Amino acid sequence: MYHNLNLIVVVMKTKVQEANGDLYKKQKTAEAYLYQKEKEAEAQKAAADATFYGRQQIVDGELYAKKKEAEGLIAIAQAQGIYLRTLLDSLGGNYAALRNYLMISGGMFQEMAKINGKAVRGLQPKISIWTNGGGEATDGAGGENNAMKEIAGVYRMLPPLFKTVNEQTGKSPTAWMGTLTDSAHCTNG
Repeated sequence: MYHNLNLIVVVMKTKVQEANGDLYKKQKTAEAYLYQKEKEAEAQKAAADATFYGRQQIVDGELYAKKKEAEGLIAIAQAQGIYLRTLLDSLGGNYAALRNYLMISGGMFQEMAKINGKAVRGLQPKISIWTNGGGEATDGAGGENNAMKEIAGVYRMLPPLFKTVNEQTGKSPTAWMGTLTDSAHCTNG
């Protein structure tokens, strides 16, 4: 029986050692897996830190650029203020003259001319010339007669003016202003 007992002990020790060996292998496999996962986590953290650092550098660079841009704008505004003050002082404080100078130097009138040119491009205006009947101006003699001639000239001018406005716009004068006629002469009765 002693021999069986020894055999049982040996078998048991062998089984324990095999179990311990399997356990040891499983522990080492688990430790290796854990070690691998820790290294992967560290690598991910390092990559995240690097990405964060890179983004932070970009943001810091953008912030620095914006600050410099703002400082530049402030410097330009201050220089323009000094420039305008100097111009205004040299123009004797005349704001209208300063405005006109700035509009001329800024090309505002040229731009307005271009816009107006585009607005009338393609129009075919009718040009009419009205006279007061060829009467000559005098040097003051017969002033009442000249005044009446001028008024009569204005009245003779109205019918062709109304006709031209009607032709170009399609609008007729109101009844109290007059009517359209082909005659440009008034008769005195």
